[in-house]
Amino acid sequence: MKINRRSFLKYALSGAAAMGTAHLTTAKDLFAAPAGPIVIGSQQELTGGFASWGYWLDKAGKAACDYINKTGGIAKRKVEYVVEDSESSPTVGARKFRRLVQRYDAPFVVGSVHSGVAMASVPVAKELKTIYIPQAMADELTGEKGNRYVFRVNSDTYSQAAAGAEWASKNLGMKWTFIFADYAWGWSHYNEHAAVLKKVPGAQVLEKLAVPVGTKDLLPYLTKVPPETEELYSIFFGADSVAFFTQSKELGLDKKMKRYTVICTHEAICPKDLRGATEGMYMLEYLPRKLQFKDTPYHRHLRDAVGIEPVDGREIGGDKVVAGSHYWGVWESIFLLKKGIEQSGWKSRKDHPGLIKALEGMQVKESNEFPQGDKYIRPQDHKGVIDFFMSKVENGEINVQYKIPKETVAPKMPPKVDFTKEVL
Repeated sequence: MKINRRSFLKYALSGAAAMGTAHLTTAKDLFAAPAGPIVIGSQQELTGGFASWGYWLDKAGKAACDYINKTGGIAKRKVEYVVEDSESSPTVGARKFRRLVQRYDAPFVVGSVHSGVAMASVPVAKELKTIYIPQAMADELTGEKGNRYVFRVNSDTYSQAAAGAEWASKNLGMKWTFIFADYAWGWSHYNEHAAVLKKVPGAQVLEKLAVPVGTKDLLPYLTKVPPETEELYSIFFGADSVAFFTQSKELGLDKKMKRYTVICTHEAICPKDLRGATEGMYMLEYLPRKLQFKDTPYHRHLRDAVGIEPVDGREIGGDKVVAGSHYWGVWESIFLLKKGIEQSGWKSRKDHPGLIKALEGMQVKESNEFPQGDKYIRPQDHKGVIDFFMSKVENGEINVQYKIPKETVAPKMPPKVDFTKEVL
């Protein structure tokens, strides 16, 4: 075929343009959706009393979004992770929740491990019609104070009591004293565990001691622990936990009674650093801190992504100790949203009803996305139904004694509410 100079230039230039366009398309990232990025808000305790936990939850959130963006995004849309500091304050936390939604246009917020902050944010989530997945443990968040916009993948005080309270009473002692932080989380622990103990023949609560958050001298409270106590149940966090453990040991309570708690009291704390103050203590874990007790490729993937060494759970290259039973909750919350978005065909806020229905009853299999294990989101109360691990401090390390399958826990914690009846 003959071709003149003008035709040659026309075809050559159009071909070059096409090649250039193709090059630009592949040089962009993998995201091709015209709707733009999906913003995931993160409400974390980066300062204040829970900062040692918030550090890890924020780190896990960033790692999850980085992993998602490197593997194609959510429904081929890039994820933007935006974090706000609650300052471990309920008032500030609720305000920061609004900021994430109204300033950054986040249709979803994963968040606070501080029960007071989460409780203050739950009604805001409903008001702003924003899906909220907090990491706080108070049962009320997905119970009487909850609503259809609030979900959880981690455990709560209701499921923790169902998993461990009966065993502890039968194996450690029937006469209980509770000493706990005087705010929503501490009271929720007391209420849920006391409810279980009422059903255990012979079990009784001798005393409950609520201690103001930030109390440095616990002696006035520790001296009120009845001497006939067989099982001392404590709920504190951070510096308050360290104060309780060391001062109770100084009084010799560790020799006079058994001690049981949940891993929350040891989060971001290494027993070795407490010089034996928690030796022999039993505690409920939600994901083993020591890799050897759940050495799966999925758990390794999570730890590698966040940067955690295998035994004491310290940060690789640093001294910080992981909040090991909580940080995975932020990782999995983000992947739960991903699964729900892609399954429901969510595009924008107007599609929230379909996404909420997709999340209600969702089942997930253990994987890189869900390294804690198989679980499901109960439709009525939006609780994550998960496995637990009964552990003990031995020679300064937290060693799993046995696994508590979710199938044995769920029947002991029937739903108290049914959010599916709420109109969206």
